[in-house]
Amino acid sequence: MSEILASLRSLMASHSPPLDALVVPSEDYHQSEYVSARDKRREFVSGFTGSAGLALVTKKDARLWTDGRYFLQATQQLSVEWTLMRMGEDPGFDAWVADNLPVEAAIGIDPWCVSVDTAQRWQLTFAKKQQKLVQTETNLVDEVWKSRPPAEINPVVVHPIEFTGCPVAQKLKDLRAKLKNEKTRGIVVTTLDEVAWLYNIRGTDVSYCPVVHAFAIITSNSAFLYVDKKKVSAETNCYMEENGIDVRDYADVSSDVVLLASDQLDSTSEVKGIDTTTGNGTTEAEGNNIDRIWVDPGSCCYALYSKLNSEKVHMQQSPLALAKALKNPVELDGLKKAHVRDGAAVVQYLVWLDKQMQESYGASGYFLEGQSANKKKDLGAIKLTEVTVSDKLEGFRASKEHFRGLSFPTISSVGPNAAIIHYSPHAETCAELNPDSIYLFDSGAQYLDGTTDITRTVHFGNPSTHEKACYTAVLKGHIALGNACFPNGTNGHALDILARIPLWKDGLDYRHGTGHGIGSYLNVHEGPHLISFRPHARNVPLQASMTVTDEPGYYEDGNFGIRLENVLIVKEADTKFNFGDKGYLSFEHITWAPYQAKMIDLTLLGPEEINWLNIYHGRCRDVLAPYLDESEMTWLNKATEPIGV
Repeated sequence: MSEILASLRSLMASHSPPLDALVVPSEDYHQSEYVSARDKRREFVSGFTGSAGLALVTKKDARLWTDGRYFLQATQQLSVEWTLMRMGEDPGFDAWVADNLPVEAAIGIDPWCVSVDTAQRWQLTFAKKQQKLVQTETNLVDEVWKSRPPAEINPVVVHPIEFTGCPVAQKLKDLRAKLKNEKTRGIVVTTLDEVAWLYNIRGTDVSYCPVVHAFAIITSNSAFLYVDKKKVSAETNCYMEENGIDVRDYADVSSDVVLLASDQLDSTSEVKGIDTTTGNGTTEAEGNNIDRIWVDPGSCCYALYSKLNSEKVHMQQSPLALAKALKNPVELDGLKKAHVRDGAAVVQYLVWLDKQMQESYGASGYFLEGQSANKKKDLGAIKLTEVTVSDKLEGFRASKEHFRGLSFPTISSVGPNAAIIHYSPHAETCAELNPDSIYLFDSGAQYLDGTTDITRTVHFGNPSTHEKACYTAVLKGHIALGNACFPNGTNGHALDILARIPLWKDGLDYRHGTGHGIGSYLNVHEGPHLISFRPHARNVPLQASMTVTDEPGYYEDGNFGIRLENVLIVKEADTKFNFGDKGYLSFEHITWAPYQAKMIDLTLLGPEEINWLNIYHGRCRDVLAPYLDESEMTWLNKATEPIGV
């Protein structure tokens, strides 16, 4: 790390103007949460592998800001040259820079890796000390990163209508209507999952996310896709032409945004079925004197925004974010089916793991309490580690119809590792399973008909009274949120408290949000809505046909971690009354896997909670039965026996 920092500081000193600091964000040119190997610049510089964080290199200092999910992990991964800055506890990035760097300091950024919102916020803060953002012409980290992985050429794949439920022509028509409504003549789409969703394409450019490295520009009479043309087959190119989409080279987006700004961007593709003239030979945009370009300030990179006339930019969240979040009937049906197959894989995994823990480790098992026999494994016995068991789970998923890979790196964590919220095990350093410790696994898959995300926490030995109490508090919050009924217009910030109240009663809490949207064979974390204590959870109310996770937890550093997670669909509620004619909403669970009965302290559950648990477990038996063999079904029947009766 010290060599990397020294090389960066040398480039900073020789830069014109010389840089007092260099910002290294986690994001790529598309502001992605998960990025390809060659875009993991912050990880390369700092050694921290978490998905969220911001690195700052100054002449003598190196600091990393990250959120509560990663405090423990960052502490373990950062070298002595780095200082961890805990978001929400330590001074924020922009405040620290303003207070600690000299007046008129030059802070370098790669404008392709920073959003408009972020760059403008920093500029305002830094201006108070006459500090300035300097846009570097090249990424300085790339110059230092001699072994940077090459760009991969992965094919662009058309996602069939049987899974998307809506043709591209209709999506473009709806988008253009929104452009017209906001008096804009074009939009620059930079977010990878929005490009994929709009054009009904998928790819493998980013691990775990079936997206393509691409930009899009849509105007009232044109549509463009900016992608490495080597990824586009003749068949896919025909599909693009049929849908009036002009395929251009990835790098051309830069010059085309300049043309867009001056209204000189012309398409070579004919847009089918769209009449944009007003009847007197002028286009609709010309006739209405519409001259603004829509840019999402939260996702568009500062580099592209800088090429537009700022006075003629409509700054608002992309209309595709909400459109994508509101699943159509085909997408909802696909998500439900994907979660049934996924639930079967999770149950098959638990059956296998229960047997292995008893046979190899002398554990009392999933159902019985009691001290493990500390059985000594035969020399030839398989050693169960966090990685080997998660590989087995992936194998069960891979046997299911439409499987295309995992939706994120599996969090397979034993004992103290489970307290690391986004723990990522590695074969060389991971822990061996322990029958006397909690085991938490948070995992998901990509299927052609839907994306999944589920967490269960189990114990194969004798859980302590404290562990049971904590598990039960998490379960109570999980049930409370999942059973919520609320008026239209309610946002996730208002609902977040429901999952925390049972924990708060015992003085407990967790440092992450409670729920995020799920893509339809797209990103596992999908906005624009979320359930969280964070202020931006107020921005978008929940609406019928959205998906959202329900995942409270509790973590004791050095001891254990607990999390329970299901995916929910927001649906219209059938309430007795309808105060204010607002209409009311509720949730439908689509995740199917048992909660471990021996981890539940029944004295802490009320009758309604016990009743819900028994009904849910009954549904698990019904929906998973077609996918399980006789021995697996016998195990599931036992795991879902009614409790408290």
